[in-house]
Amino acid sequence: MDIPVYLFIGFLDSGKTKFIDETLKDPRFESKDTTLLLLCEEGEEEYDVTAYKGGKIIIETIEEDDLTPFNLTVLAKKSNAKRVVVEYNGMWQLQSFYDAMPDDWILYQQFLLMDATTAISYNSNMRSLVVDKLTDAELVIFNRYNDSIDKMALHKIVRGISRRADIAYEYEDGSVAYDDIEDPLPFDINASVIEIADKDFAIWYRDMTEELPKYDGKTVKFKGIVAKNTDMPKGSFVLGRHVMTCCADDITYSGIVCDWTGAETLTQRDWIIITAKIELKKHKMYGKKGPVLTVSEVIRTSAPEQELATFY
Repeated sequence: MDIPVYLFIGFLDSGKTKFIDETLKDPRFESKDTTLLLLCEEGEEEYDVTAYKGGKIIIETIEEDDLTPFNLTVLAKKSNAKRVVVEYNGMWQLQSFYDAMPDDWILYQQFLLMDATTAISYNSNMRSLVVDKLTDAELVIFNRYNDSIDKMALHKIVRGISRRADIAYEYEDGSVAYDDIEDPLPFDINASVIEIADKDFAIWYRDMTEELPKYDGKTVKFKGIVAKNTDMPKGSFVLGRHVMTCCADDITYSGIVCDWTGAETLTQRDWIIITAKIELKKHKMYGKKGPVLTVSEVIRTSAPEQELATFY
């Protein structure tokens, strides 16, 4: 039987313990089953397992070096847990936990808590760690919020990485306001041809890959750099840009498979502008369904002023 996992992430003093404690006491979250509460750091606050009305709460503490499928399986069997709540250390990479999850652990929800009074500083000084935690978060909660804090600055921290995450602002009195700032895309998705400016490639690529059905059948025009290899079928190439999410260490080539009868005339690292129809279909280069661009026009061009695509 699959074991649901609820992952609560945050940096030191971000309010994780308080939030988890309130969640475990919430009647909507209560369960008669045993819950394994896995702590990845020792905070200033402690849990009182006698305060929960639901099933038994078993607390275990673990170090990052001990995060392995074997060790987590042992802890689950030892506690006879039917669900797992994790208080995750914000200084650890999330991949450490993902790699350690046993096959029968299923990630149900992922929350990120940030102290609104220090979030901007953390984002500036530890951007790569913040990005790591934001990428898969379903809900981001900025606690200790007050109206003197620039809400738009906090909003941009999240939206620079994810358009999917919900955002909430928790005031010091416990009241909560949900983010209602609109994020219009910097291009017209309803245009007959969606034209992507050089500076907007990263935003478009992320939105397109996150919401593929929305783009199925649309026609797009953008500039990119060609990638080819000998494994590609005749008439195919990949077009994309190098995208930097937070720092030089995370630069990746983000490309899309293209079909064009003149593909053999292109060479590696050519800069071109294409007009193409996006179709969600199976392609050899993906090995499954993915976005495929059927190219109708190719214009050879030079690199944009800023070759590296970013979200800012």
